[in-house]
Amino acid sequence: MVRVMTTQVEELPDNKVRLTVEVPQADLKHAVEHATHDLAESVKIPGFRKGKVPQEVLQARVGRERIFTEAVESHIGGWFMNAAADTRIRPVAQPEYDYDLPASDDDEFQFTATVAVQPKPEPADWTQLEVPYAEPEVPQDVVEQELEALRESVAELAPVEDRPARTGDVLVVDALDAEGEGQRDLVVELGSGRLVEEIERALTGATAGESKEIDFEQVDGSTAKATVEVKEVKEKVLPPLDDELARAASEFDTLEQLRADIEQKIRDVLEEEAETQYRAAAVDALVEASNVQVGGPLVEARTRELLNGLGRSLESRGISAETYFQLTGQTAEQLVQRMGAEAALSVARELVLEAVADQLGLEVSDAEIEELIREQAELAGDDPDEAVRQVFESGRDEVLRADLRLRKALDRIAAEAKRIPAEVARAREEIWTPDKETPQTETKLWTPGSKEPA
Repeated sequence: MVRVMTTQVEELPDNKVRLTVEVPQADLKHAVEHATHDLAESVKIPGFRKGKVPQEVLQARVGRERIFTEAVESHIGGWFMNAAADTRIRPVAQPEYDYDLPASDDDEFQFTATVAVQPKPEPADWTQLEVPYAEPEVPQDVVEQELEALRESVAELAPVEDRPARTGDVLVVDALDAEGEGQRDLVVELGSGRLVEEIERALTGATAGESKEIDFEQVDGSTAKATVEVKEVKEKVLPPLDDELARAASEFDTLEQLRADIEQKIRDVLEEEAETQYRAAAVDALVEASNVQVGGPLVEARTRELLNGLGRSLESRGISAETYFQLTGQTAEQLVQRMGAEAALSVARELVLEAVADQLGLEVSDAEIEELIREQAELAGDDPDEAVRQVFESGRDEVLRADLRLRKALDRIAAEAKRIPAEVARAREEIWTPDKETPQTETKLWTPGSKEPA
């Protein structure tokens, strides 16, 4: 079984804690190997190429203490942050470390870290918070769009002989390059987005039997030429919107039943979105009412995570940072500031939810964690039993336990806060002015002047 890092927490005066962290032997060995490689790259030893010096030779040359010092100093920060995350402490300063170097990399390694932490907030009475909730309304035009899409899915195709092709028509074409290679009897729908813009534009207005030479731009920016012959032009003949359509295209017997089902599915999606927005607004209102103030290394680390995530997303889509700034109209400094604000809000939410969970004495059982793992594994098509085993053996169950605990706290807040119609909240904001604010009391409740989440 994989050994995981174990941590003991001792609370100290002045919002400080002392962590005693036991690092598994495998983690220490990895750190020593990493340090050995780095030192081997910088130390010249006759008879060996850089980076190829065996550990025992390097140790004889530079000394065991230097290798182990390098190993510990280069990894202790990461070990500390992992321990802090596992124990849910929130550092607001750099820790002070105390340790003795291990005798060998076959040993486990223990160190202590004393650090100032974020004070635990006192959550306000969330049952008195007024949180706006937008009751979802199903747009009838969306329902009609769904019904129209259903009509098109069962439409018949009829030949067009008295007019040129237009958007929505279905064409049968031969599309060949200069060497006569390509696709024959290709079926395309004008306006569906399957064709490149130049070909789509050329075929709109064409008639059956017409052939066109088309120049178009390829993905790599070069220009190519294609000969496209229109063999057939067909139009969709849509069936009437009636009970017969409902029976042909669905499991329902009447159009009324079909329409009601579509409306309910749309409503379910809108209600889920509205509930998500309400829950976010509820915890943000509690953050404000509890006057939670955050900062320090945790917010900085969360900001870096957000920035790195955005960078990976842009890279995967082939978008450079310069292009992103041009598209969004912001500078690098503005982006960092925005991500910092998002990171601070994220940390503040976690702090107040943890305080609520502590106040309520919320706990998460292994059975609840296993149920979540199995649900996620089944959705991903993985073996649920194997997924459960891997999560618990790797120690990742504690991360899930912490997440579920916060979710339970948010469930209670969302259920017990006072929902008010969103239009009422907006109306109050419109008449609220700064000069009408009352002095802040010890417990600050949500008021119409409070800023709603974006």
